[in-house]
Amino acid sequence: MAAARPFLKHITISNKLFGIFDEYIVKNNLNAAAFVECDVHFPDGNNTFIPDFCVICNFSVVGRDDAIYGTPDLVVEVLSRSTMKKDIGIKKKIYERNGVKEYWIISPWAESIEVYHLIDGKFEFNNVYQVFTEEEFNSLEESEKAEVKYDIPVSIFDDLMVDVRKVFKWWN
Repeated sequence: MAAARPFLKHITISNKLFGIFDEYIVKNNLNAAAFVECDVHFPDGNNTFIPDFCVICNFSVVGRDDAIYGTPDLVVEVLSRSTMKKDIGIKKKIYERNGVKEYWIISPWAESIEVYHLIDGKFEFNNVYQVFTEEEFNSLEESEKAEVKYDIPVSIFDDLMVDVRKVFKWWN
């Protein structure tokens, strides 16, 4: 029996990210590429995953036209109830061990993105970026409101900021 396909919001999030990153890469004429759901064969030789989204900044890791053979610079997993434990646990450890520079864990339910940066070989938590409804935002203390950040600085590119609200905006 085949694995269940991701639900529509899951697919939409991956496609939104692709559009944002692809536009940036093309506009800046970068030697980089964004991919949605492609096989990634990690250098440790033991692990092949299909991340929901990834970016490579070095085409030598593509190897052939069928998959990535090496380590992407950025990997994104959109959580689903069936794979959440694996995305947060084992995949995160393997991505860290193989040198992924930036890892995003996206919760479609909370409309949030947890960002981790690889520092000295270990993932360090950067921040959680999330969408608030007007009611949720208004219920925050003033000090909490001041801490809210919508723009995610992408560490692998000098000047790319991803607005978390655009990632979760549905149809446009």
